[in-house]
Amino acid sequence: MTKDEIINYWLSSSNKDLRAMGSLFKNGHYVWALFLGHLILEKLLKAIYAKEVDTNIPYTHDLTKIAEMAKLPLTEVQKDLLDEVTTFNIKTRYPDYKGRFYKKATKRFTENYILKIKEFRRWLIKKIKE
Repeated sequence: MTKDEIINYWLSSSNKDLRAMGSLFKNGHYVWALFLGHLILEKLLKAIYAKEVDTNIPYTHDLTKIAEMAKLPLTEVQKDLLDEVTTFNIKTRYPDYKGRFYKKATKRFTENYILKIKEFRRWLIKKIKE
């Protein structure tokens, strides 16, 4: 695959996950909506990594780490968001976190993070298209 094909793959996959996140949220599956929110940002960060660094994408799910490896300049607020959204990946997978996270991921909590994820997503897409 060419660099452009790799970038387009990550963009396309992220867009599919965006639609799925909306459907999960609408149907009250808040934890899984947040999990997909993590994947949306991860895939866009990997597109930026492919664009700016190398097409051999790093095998990590740590959003801040991927952003740093991609040499993406982030504000402290953006780093904090990525750190928090990274936990959505972990907290949906492991039983010791899952119970507490299900209680935390209310409709209001999830809606708040979905708005932040979408806003950050728009910023990432602009970076990819620059």
